[in-house]
Amino acid sequence: VSMDKAPSKEFTITAAKKNGVRRGVVVWSDGIHQNGNGIQDEIPFTFENAWGWGNTIENVFGAWGVLENGYHVFINCKNSVEQLAETEHEILASGGGCTALPGDVSDPDVVRSIFCKIKKVCQGVDVLVNNAGISHFGLLSDLSDSEWKNLIDTNLSSAFYCCREAIPHMVSEKCGKIINISSMWGTAGASCEAAYSASKSGLHGLTKALAKELAPSGISVNAVACGVIDTDMNSRLNEEEKNMLCEEIPAGRFGTCEEVARTVLALAESPAYLTAQIIGIDGGFL
Repeated sequence: VSMDKAPSKEFTITAAKKNGVRRGVVVWSDGIHQNGNGIQDEIPFTFENAWGWGNTIENVFGAWGVLENGYHVFINCKNSVEQLAETEHEILASGGGCTALPGDVSDPDVVRSIFCKIKKVCQGVDVLVNNAGISHFGLLSDLSDSEWKNLIDTNLSSAFYCCREAIPHMVSEKCGKIINISSMWGTAGASCEAAYSASKSGLHGLTKALAKELAPSGISVNAVACGVIDTDMNSRLNEEEKNMLCEEIPAGRFGTCEEVARTVLALAESPAYLTAQIIGIDGGFL
C-alpha cells in the first residue's frame, strides 16, 4: 500500500489479528483552540496536534499498520464525531479493521468505559498513542481557573488515564509501545502559551519517568515533540507571516501531517531499547 493511497483522516485506536494474536493500537484526537477571551472554537486542525495529524496517523495505521503489521484501529475523539465515523468507514473500506469510540478522555470514567469496550474486541492494547490536546493563546494573568484545569486535564491528565488502563495488559505481555504527541514548546516554552507549554513539559516528564518504570517489562515510552506543522490552523496566517515563520525554521518550511504520522508509525515498530526519548520533529527549529 503506497502512502499516498492511505486514507487521510483523524486519530485512532487499533487492535487486530496477526499470526493468531490480536494487536491493539489506540490513538486519541480532537483539537480545540481557546483564545485569550475564553472563547472556544472547534477547529479541524490544531497548531501542532489533534485532528490534523491525528487524522493522518489513524489512516497511516489503518493502511500500513493494518495491512502490514496486523493492527486493528480504534479511533477516538470528543467533538468531531462525524469525521470520526468517516475515518472508521474509510479504514474499513480499505480492508482494515477499525472501531470508533468517541468520548472525552479527560474524564477517567469515560476512559475506563472505552477500554472496557476495547477488551470486547481484543485482550488489550499493544500500542497507545496519546494525542488529545487543546491550546490557549493569551496572557497567563488572564487565564481562568477553569481554563487552566481544562487544558491540563485534556493535555496531560488524559495521557495518565489512558496509560493507566493500557499498562496492565502490556506488562502481562512483556511488550508494548506508548507514544505521547507533544510539542517543542514543552521543551522551550512559548510566550502567551504558558499553560500549554506547562502541560507539554509535564507530558515530557511523564514520558521519561514512565519509560524507566516500564523498561524492565519490555515496554517503551517515547514522545514526539512537534514543531510548526502545516495544518488548517496555520493556514490562517497570511503569506508574509508564513514566510517570516519559515525563515526561523532551518528546514525552511512547515512540517506535514504525514511526516508526523510516519514518525509515530516508526516508533510503534521500533526496538524496545528505544525508550524515554523526546523526539523532535521541528525542522531544526530547536
